[in-house]
Amino acid sequence: MKTPIAALAAALLLAGCATTTSPTGRTQYVGAVSQAQLNQMGLEAFADTKAKMRASPDAKQQAYVRCIVTDIVRELPPNWQQLNWESVVFVDDNPNAFALPGGKVGVHTGILNVAKDQDQLAAVIAHEIGHVYANHHDERVTRQIGAQGALGVVGALAGSRYGEGAQQATSQLGGAAAQGLFLLPGTRVQETEADVVGQDLMAKAGFDPRAAVGLWQNMIAASGGSRPPQWLSTHPDPQSRISELQTRAASLVPVYEQAQAAGKRPRCG
Repeated sequence: MKTPIAALAAALLLAGCATTTSPTGRTQYVGAVSQAQLNQMGLEAFADTKAKMRASPDAKQQAYVRCIVTDIVRELPPNWQQLNWESVVFVDDNPNAFALPGGKVGVHTGILNVAKDQDQLAAVIAHEIGHVYANHHDERVTRQIGAQGALGVVGALAGSRYGEGAQQATSQLGGAAAQGLFLLPGTRVQETEADVVGQDLMAKAGFDPRAAVGLWQNMIAASGGSRPPQWLSTHPDPQSRISELQTRAASLVPVYEQAQAAGKRPRCG
């Protein structure tokens, strides 16, 4: 009984939100918060990160990342370019990077050891900017609010029929179910979409889209092959990801070559 009720409750909650189309044509539920609120959340999160993490003192590293961010952002629609884009390289051995609403990009020094050249690093940065451009943060917030609201409905129904203990148990178990069956699968869809959007952006900016393949091969080598099961992961299976990146790269080589012919020849590092 609980699963159909949860699905219905989530559907009713999401029905009150807006729908939009992602850059790849996928229908998204968004609008739980306004874009201004989302940007403010991004600015606050970035300020918090800067307060807690040490920025790299290496001016060349900062300029290297800033150059790539600038070239990638130049390929976004004008309204996205108008954001106050900012990038910071943080001292952290974890090979990671992120982008936040409001135009904030963070890169860990650890990823600089995995991305061997500017094209591979552009694949990382374009992927993260792709999340912002595709409204993934808005979508994720809307999904989470919908899931939490649905669990409240299910818990109330269970409590009215079976008592307070059942309501608490439903909320606890339901939270795990929502995480595993509702939130995480959506995140994997977003990761794949960010790959698509990011690879397209980097090719248009004059970065070689084939470098995304080498990047993920390096990522697998750096991780030692250790990863959680795909169904509990927020990222697609690495080997499947590489195969898809290879296929897209072949179709994007003409885009990359056209960009290079038009004078888009990044010289970031």
